[in-house]
Amino acid sequence: MRGRQALVNARRAREFEAFVAGAAGRLLHAATLLTTEPPNANPRARALLTASLAHSYATWDRMRGEDPYDRTRQQLAIRFARGAWRRHRSHGGVLARLTPQERLILVLRLYEGVAEEQTAALLGLPSDRVETICARAMETVLHPPRGPAPTVPLGEAAPS
Repeated sequence: MRGRQALVNARRAREFEAFVAGAAGRLLHAATLLTTEPPNANPRARALLTASLAHSYATWDRMRGEDPYDRTRQQLAIRFARGAWRRHRSHGGVLARLTPQERLILVLRLYEGVAEEQTAALLGLPSDRVETICARAMETVLHPPRGPAPTVPLGEAAPS
């Protein structure tokens, strides 16, 4: 009996390692976009991914036909949503102007290609709300607010 269990565990470990080798890069990039950390210094994104992968490994045998990438991405989104509301601290970048919810929806919809209905179900929001938030986030990213106009002291000519 122990020999059979050892074989099952070894197979499970090989399958999971192959999954991580193929999916970890893209999932880490998604986590980095969510946390707005720089790609070369992203400890929060790595911790988020590690926790999501640990959950996927723990439930690996129960997935039974489910896509492990979808399951891990779902865990990533859930863990980000739970933690981000408490710690809304941006680290810069183009997505830093967005709220955590806007960032999550934008990353799921545009980077990951998750359907509007699936995103809405995952976040517990109506589809039209997800559509509105996504549009507002895109508007913010594409058309950032302008800063104040530069002032020229009186009596000096403006630089040309």
